[in-house]
Amino acid sequence: MIFVTVIPVKAFDNGYSRLAASIAPADRASLARGIAGRVAAVAADAGTIPLIVTADPGVAEWAAHLGFATIPDPDNGLDAAVEEGVAWAARANSRWLALHADLPLLTTDDIHALTSVDGDIIAPSADGGTSAVSSTGPVRFQYGAGSFHTHLSQMTEPAVVARTGLLHDIDTPRDLEAALNHPSGQWLRQLLR
Repeated sequence: MIFVTVIPVKAFDNGYSRLAASIAPADRASLARGIAGRVAAVAADAGTIPLIVTADPGVAEWAAHLGFATIPDPDNGLDAAVEEGVAWAARANSRWLALHADLPLLTTDDIHALTSVDGDIIAPSADGGTSAVSSTGPVRFQYGAGSFHTHLSQMTEPAVVARTGLLHDIDTPRDLEAALNHPSGQWLRQLLR
């Protein structure tokens, strides 16, 4: 079965606000654009259909230019954006995989590990959040602190997929530093001046 990979993306200029003290606005925008583009490309290379959910016209134009499908985000937070993408996938009669756009170490093997499971799937981030989730039943999305356990409690015997590319998201300067120093994260250096 084909997976639609739902990737919510906010305006690049608003990305990585928690890095504002250490990274200039233009570099934060470049970082957001570069990582989101890589996540979508990896999802496509793994045989899924990336679906960018965004309220920002600039992001929608960027995604369309790269050949990725886009739908409007209801602009009511991350939970609503994912719900909109999941509803689109359901109308397309496809399985869905909700995936964060801030996973700089993501690989096609990570996506394959997620899409090779028949039932419910969840991948934690290192800080207890949810990097990826897919279910055959309804899920009430509640992203934020501790979301992994919140989502996990709604699922029936899910496969928990813990891999470096899914565990490592970018929320803090320390996260970025760790990604820059990881062998798979060297490509990030070209995004920062």
